[in-house]
Amino acid sequence: IREPYEGQWALPGGPLEADEDLAASARHTLERTTGLTPNYLEQLYAFGSLDRSPDDRVVSIVYWALVQPDEVARAVDGENVEWFVADELPLLAFDHSEIVAYALARLRAKITYTPIAYGFLPQEFTLAELRSVHEAVLRTSLDPANFRRQALAGDTLIPTGNYLQGTSHRPPALF
Repeated sequence: IREPYEGQWALPGGPLEADEDLAASARHTLERTTGLTPNYLEQLYAFGSLDRSPDDRVVSIVYWALVQPDEVARAVDGENVEWFVADELPLLAFDHSEIVAYALARLRAKITYTPIAYGFLPQEFTLAELRSVHEAVLRTSLDPANFRRQALAGDTLIPTGNYLQGTSHRPPALF
């Protein structure tokens, strides 16, 4: 990043190539900067306030991706790529702190009415793992019995018929 933001972190980005649509450009930028090709990529919002950049007028069509823990371990680890806890970010360049805040607010809202939490989980998971994702995103503890009742009442969980092995008590069902 150049002055006046030199030394600050910024979200990955780049110009839209003439031969790419928006989603392809977002996917390409993420792959180029992190080496990742996540399964979930969604357009978040368009940011275009007049003072976004000190040099030129810049409009950003921002996409977000959900990245699973095993993907993070495979990500490019270079001087320009680093992972941060979303609620504990350093000051970011440009208006990127506002973009992250918007994404977090959107994720926290969306997790309450869509199955977006599944994007953070492996193919098969337990209800405790699903609750753990909800608790991490919402930054609060959830009552296990109430969470279980509400999760099973929806139409999105499909029991696999498999159970988690290696537990010292009754093995939990996998979904």
